[in-house]
Amino acid sequence: MTNKLIYQIGLTMINGVGDILARQLLQTLGDAEAVFAEKQQLLERIPGIGSFTAAEIKRPEVLLRAEKELSFIEKNQISCYFMTEEDYPTRLRECPDAPVLFYFKGNADLNAARIISIVGTRNATDYGRDLTETLIRELAAIYPDLLVISGLAYGIDVCAHRNALRNQLPTIGVLAHGLDRIYPSAHRNTAIEMLERGGLLTDFASGTDPDKPNFIKRNRIVAGMADATVVIESAEKGGSLITADIAFSYGRDVYCFPGRVNDSHSKGCNNLIRQNKAGLITSASDLISALCWEMTTSTKPDAIQTELLFPENDQHARITAILREKGEIHINELVRALDMPVHIISTMLFEMEMNGVVKGMPGNIYKLL
Repeated sequence: MTNKLIYQIGLTMINGVGDILARQLLQTLGDAEAVFAEKQQLLERIPGIGSFTAAEIKRPEVLLRAEKELSFIEKNQISCYFMTEEDYPTRLRECPDAPVLFYFKGNADLNAARIISIVGTRNATDYGRDLTETLIRELAAIYPDLLVISGLAYGIDVCAHRNALRNQLPTIGVLAHGLDRIYPSAHRNTAIEMLERGGLLTDFASGTDPDKPNFIKRNRIVAGMADATVVIESAEKGGSLITADIAFSYGRDVYCFPGRVNDSHSKGCNNLIRQNKAGLITSASDLISALCWEMTTSTKPDAIQTELLFPENDQHARITAILREKGEIHINELVRALDMPVHIISTMLFEMEMNGVVKGMPGNIYKLL
């Protein structure tokens, strides 16, 4: 850590200076230190600054607060990412209102080859939780280095984090407060586990409370960090819809799982699809196809163990026969009919989807193509 970082942190602590205006200051003056070194009269002439903001920049308390924050991040081994530095995430840098600086604790690759954000309602139903579990499990089987991002909130968010961890995927929680606390506290153990495989990220300094406006602000990072935002389940209004709208404004892909037209928990997803702001997906294979992610030999699931447990062709043939007889069937009925664990059935169905044999539909129902 150097004194340069004090000025970079200080730039984010000036009253009246947000990310867009901070970018303008950097473009005009060159770097963060130059912002604080510039004379007040000259600062006032910069478009968007004026006398009030210029006076705020010159307040000595700003850099004193920055020094205190520097001590906190050094003590807790927290990394800082500044907009002009090479290690700043390339996807996030493209966003017009990206944070000039953010804090990160963890070990995830913020420039991973494939990154998705998964968001949804805080009041998740069994349908939403099941979709989240299945989506992440099937993606993990193909892309073991996929990075999953969400907001560590109740409902779909924490379900996404926990299932990513369960499937050995790195996962990052974007927080609406400083790294000196965890909100909600009920998710502390999950957050600690995420530090070992993923991490926690925020653009809020320590001492910042999880106030309501902060959740809206943090959503731009959830949207901006990823190749695509997937909305699992959402009511007609909610934070996940804000994240989806932000992602859409960035020109990023947005995808939704549809729900029943009279289901209040799916109104938000159905509306996004109806408004052509999101693509409709029903499975991991839909998402992979929509994103044009390649399935190379190195990313295909290892079939050796499956073949040892259950001969692949024979089991696929049994599933095909059952589907031909039933027309369509819920995965739980297949589990009972074949007397196999659900994760084995799910993997085989996913392979059959990728081979163009079956099609997955909402509610974990499958039919032959």
